Amino acid sequence: MITGTGVGTGAGAVWGGWGASQVEGRRERVIVMRARRLIAAASVAALAVLSLAACGQSAPDVAAYVGDTSWSTARVDEIYDDIQADFGEAVRQELGRTGVSPSPEQLRSTVTREDVLSLLVSLELGKRVVAEKKLQVADQISPEQLEAVLRVPATTEYTKLWGEWFDVLQALNQQLPPADLSDDAVMAVYQAIAKTGQIDSGLSVAEVRQAFGDGGFVRSATAVSAALQQEAERADLSVNPRFRPLGVPSFVNGPQGPIIYVLPYVDQNGPVTDISTPEPLPSSESAQPTDPSAVTEPVRN
Repeated sequence: MITGTGVGTGAGAVWGGWGASQVEGRRERVIVMRARRLIAAASVAALAVLSLAACGQSAPDVAAYVGDTSWSTARVDEIYDDIQADFGEAVRQELGRTGVSPSPEQLRSTVTREDVLSLLVSLELGKRVVAEKKLQVADQISPEQLEAVLRVPATTEYTKLWGEWFDVLQALNQQLPPADLSDDAVMAVYQAIAKTGQIDSGLSVAEVRQAFGDGGFVRSATAVSAALQQEAERADLSVNPRFRPLGVPSFVNGPQGPIIYVLPYVDQNGPVTDISTPEPLPSSESAQPTDPSAVTEPVRN
């Protein structure tokens, strides 16, 4: 079952055993975080992945532009290399206690450079939407709470950036009004989660709609999608083809703990519904998805 979004607070306890779990194929336990009002973080934020040349921005050493903000390919590499170095060291230490020598594959995190840039761009766009709509962002989570979920050490910049993004995403989910549903919206979220291999795939639109019920978390996610896509267009987002496609980092709770997934860009015929200018609600709280067989409506105060 997919339940509500959750992140472990016992990072030190959960971090131990990652290397062993890779060797033995075990799943680590994920401890549910203690943060109040932790809600589903499934997000369908569609990013307009535009051509650098079309925007007049074509520097080959630049990964992406969002308005006046840009990230060089070297910056992306720096964050990526930091992940790999700290992850590899953590695995060595863990397996060293068992007398097992890790293989090169076991020393590599599954995080990609595209994941890094997706996070950087989503965070920038999200902050712009928060500022423009004057939303309140609470500091709900720490890198230590995220490291077991991300399978990346809390010491890395990537995990710290994810902590910032989590708080921004929660603010958007809670304070933007929910969108109407469409078949494309429901299936885009379902297929992105199913792609991780942690829930059943191959369901029809009718089956997914029945499983998701009134699709509360999809509606919240689609509202975030519209807001970020509008900001991407306003800020003239452009992405180096080397890093395409980009998507929005998200997670929902599954039977073995949080499922991290990225939903790539989908155009106006995709998951974004007709909510061109969502405005913040006075007070709101999103639902928590349960599983493909029973996803519930958001609970809003």
